[in-house]
Amino acid sequence: MEVFLVAKGQSVYKYSCVSVAYLQIWRLEKAKIVHGTQVVNVLLDIFSSATNEISICGNPKFPSQLLSLDITKKAIAAKNNRTNQRYLIEVGKDNIQSCRNLMEIVAQNDSNFRHSGEVEANFVVSEKEYLGSITLKEPHQQAIYSNMKDMVEQQHRIFDSLWNRAIPIQDRISEVEEGREHEFYEVINDYKKAQEKYIDLARSVDREALLLFANSKAMMRAYRLGVLDYLIEASSKKGALIRIVCPLAEENSEIVKKMSEEAPDIRILNYDNASSHSGLLVVDRAKLMRFELKEPKAEEFSEAIGFVVFSNSKASIESSKSFFELLWNERIQQEKLKEYEKLKEADKMKTEFINVAAHELRTPIQPIIGLGEVLRSRNTLNPQEYNEYLDVIIRNAKRLQQLADDILDVTKIESQSLKLKNERFDLQELVTAIVNEYSQLIIKSNKNVKLEYRLKQEQKNTSSFFVYADRVRISQVLTNLLTNAIKFTNEGDIIVTAEIHDGNKNSIVVRVKDNGAGIDSEILPQLFAKFASKSFQGTGLGLFISKSIIEAHGGKMWAENNSDGKGATFYFSLPLQKVTV
Repeated sequence: MEVFLVAKGQSVYKYSCVSVAYLQIWRLEKAKIVHGTQVVNVLLDIFSSATNEISICGNPKFPSQLLSLDITKKAIAAKNNRTNQRYLIEVGKDNIQSCRNLMEIVAQNDSNFRHSGEVEANFVVSEKEYLGSITLKEPHQQAIYSNMKDMVEQQHRIFDSLWNRAIPIQDRISEVEEGREHEFYEVINDYKKAQEKYIDLARSVDREALLLFANSKAMMRAYRLGVLDYLIEASSKKGALIRIVCPLAEENSEIVKKMSEEAPDIRILNYDNASSHSGLLVVDRAKLMRFELKEPKAEEFSEAIGFVVFSNSKASIESSKSFFELLWNERIQQEKLKEYEKLKEADKMKTEFINVAAHELRTPIQPIIGLGEVLRSRNTLNPQEYNEYLDVIIRNAKRLQQLADDILDVTKIESQSLKLKNERFDLQELVTAIVNEYSQLIIKSNKNVKLEYRLKQEQKNTSSFFVYADRVRISQVLTNLLTNAIKFTNEGDIIVTAEIHDGNKNSIVVRVKDNGAGIDSEILPQLFAKFASKSFQGTGLGLFISKSIIEAHGGKMWAENNSDGKGATFYFSLPLQKVTV
């Protein structure tokens, strides 16, 4: 029996009669994890005992590891004439020379060497034995040995499957040396591998990325994986063109906002397709990933993914890119159509506003001019008539001033130049004062309407609701709501309340409830838009201005018709600075 002895570091590998006897006894066990020098001994034994064929599958580092020991080189060379050796190796620019050295030692036909990009672990399989998950690097040498028939046959099937999909090694070496890349089309069922490829592909973006999400959850999953961070970096630092089509919803709105702030050149279009189970990523017109989902609404990538297609096939890339462009252009056209419809609606509303504003201008101007002429031409008026005419002129002049103020406020809001003069004040005190003022006006108008500010029983001992806001602007909002409530209520009650928000103890909600005509169903969807009005009096600007003022304070405004079908209720909330009990 020939004996090989080689020293490497602190380890000594022996392949002799003693080791053969040891391994023959050890083989009685069906499967075992081996460590240290045993890994090389078992590997050599499998080479020695193979009679017809031995198949070796290795990652880019495996060839150099095999050749790092003289004993393994001798074992490989010893089999070159008697046993058919098949080598399946992942070839890259860093291991070309090691592959050539290995081919020279084996001294068999080059057709016995192939390249595969799907190699995940090193293993060797002969007719009766298998050594897998091989790590030859010291001091972490480890492998799994088995001579179980089922496992050996399974590994043969795995190797044959990879072998049939692989390409000749010389073709791959030429591609690497010439800077070409072999076309591949890989179907990935392992979510971990799919996740790694997904992240790596996003990281590689240089010039362009086209991304189609199946739903809003898919965007959230990509964000958690860090995929969107790489796209943001590619856009902001490399100037890459990034286009994303995704259903937009409240749950992914913060992500969209973040991307817009950090990479404003990234373009995102809304695409609402609730039945979609597919996603797409095309990078630099060179590689693509197509995602097929089994659970589209799952939170985690591992739960959502069914399988992934990863390819650099030119035909597949062109087809996928054409599909994306078709979808993108369709959405662009739809957005333009929506914008056109909005412009038409805005134009219609502006026309209506001009008509209403002209009417609103004429209404106060006519009595001002008419009564002004009377006062100038008639010197015989008694003091009472004189004062009555002056009251009418002053009242209509105030209407003109209000119209001018509204138009000026709209201009400030739209140009984002509305300035707030915030101060700390008691909102309860302000509401009480305004309600009392309007109660007196109702009494003078002889309307059968009762205006009341109600407090909950537990609030009657609450001295103050302090807010930090613009007192004048909040007064403007309250005045507008009460004016509308009184205008549309011929008789009945108008109730005003101010309560701490049930769901958010740091905000206060003011409510104005009437039992008047209610909100017209046609107006309700656009109630707070500019010029929204079906009344023959008013410009339809009041609620738009009021809502803008409240939102500028960090609050919200909304409205609804009352459940009993009588009247409507308007609400607005404000951040509460401090409550003193």
